[in-house]
Amino acid sequence: MDVIKFERLQDETEEELIYRICSQKDIIGTWSDVAVVINKLTGNDFGESTYRKKFQSFQKMLNANQSKFSESSEQLKELEFQKRELNKAKVKLQTEKLEYNRWLREEARDELITEKICNAIAALTPMDIPTYIEPKHNTRGFALVYGDEHFGIEYELKGLFGDIINAYSPEIFEERMWDLFNQTVEIIDKENIDTLHVFNMGDFNDGILRVSQLMKLRYGVVDGTIKYADFISNWLNELTKYVRVKYQSTNGNHSELRMLGQPKGTFTEDNMGKVVAEFIKTRLKDNPNFTYIENPTGFIYAQVACNTILGIHGEVKNMKTAIDEFSRIYNVPIQYLLAGHLHHNKTEEIGVNSEVINVGSIIGIDSYSLSLRKSANASAKLLVFEQTKGKVCEYTLKLN
Repeated sequence: MDVIKFERLQDETEEELIYRICSQKDIIGTWSDVAVVINKLTGNDFGESTYRKKFQSFQKMLNANQSKFSESSEQLKELEFQKRELNKAKVKLQTEKLEYNRWLREEARDELITEKICNAIAALTPMDIPTYIEPKHNTRGFALVYGDEHFGIEYELKGLFGDIINAYSPEIFEERMWDLFNQTVEIIDKENIDTLHVFNMGDFNDGILRVSQLMKLRYGVVDGTIKYADFISNWLNELTKYVRVKYQSTNGNHSELRMLGQPKGTFTEDNMGKVVAEFIKTRLKDNPNFTYIENPTGFIYAQVACNTILGIHGEVKNMKTAIDEFSRIYNVPIQYLLAGHLHHNKTEEIGVNSEVINVGSIIGIDSYSLSLRKSANASAKLLVFEQTKGKVCEYTLKLN
């Protein structure tokens, strides 16, 4: 037996040392050997029986109270479990409060928007109701297609010699829309049109998809929406003095209330296009020459001179593929797929009396299209369809 192997631990009491050394009797040897080790470390001079009896007494007490120790351990486990359950309940309550506060914010936001719209409509003077235009039987149908107005944005794009390639502002938007109006009225007179489908392809405002856009917007999202809705309501009302209007629109990605930093599609139901729709319907509800058409899909769908037309904003990779996919999804043979979004005109024939058509934009070339080295006139289209012949004429209405 080697005494040097055993040392007294720091802050170890004599009772703790005796118990520790006695617990290692099988390693040390006999009880006499144990007594030698303990006496060496404590400076005592007791016999082996002193340490043996003390250790045996301690073991008896420990064994007798083992069940109580176990019960205490179980009680501790139960307390820990209850503590965890309490913490979970607190987290649930906090989560519910956060959800409730989020709901309150959304409700408050919706109420604020509704109040602003209601107040704006209430402050407007009633519209002049035009003379009723009798519908006529016609084997031809007509559709005015425009979009991507991006109302509210302001900019100037300069050329190599300081010339202005394109400029845009709320005032320029109005000028182009009245130019479109005048060109449309000329075609109405020329073609003897009594009923005109008017398709808005979306992106009426510039939105707040990126922080950089905030620097170019003259109005906030709500104020800009109200101003646009007021203008387009008056514009449509003026048009109904010359022709019966069947109006449809589709929502664009820019009019989606995409909170800054969120990916597209996150808030598809929160689209300011809905506000414009309600504004137009309210303002023109008494107009006998105006019909607002809504499709449950959010797309434009119409039969124009027996030709099936579907209108989308245009966020698809391939228009030719898209027309086939939409036909399968809705189980309807779509002949003409119309879209905006690209800001330039493009028409491709894909079959007998079947085409995919991209229309230009009201805004024209902007900094984004310039960065892609793309340019196009601000423009719209007026399409002429005939029964059995499909699209027979296409007016491209340039606006700058």
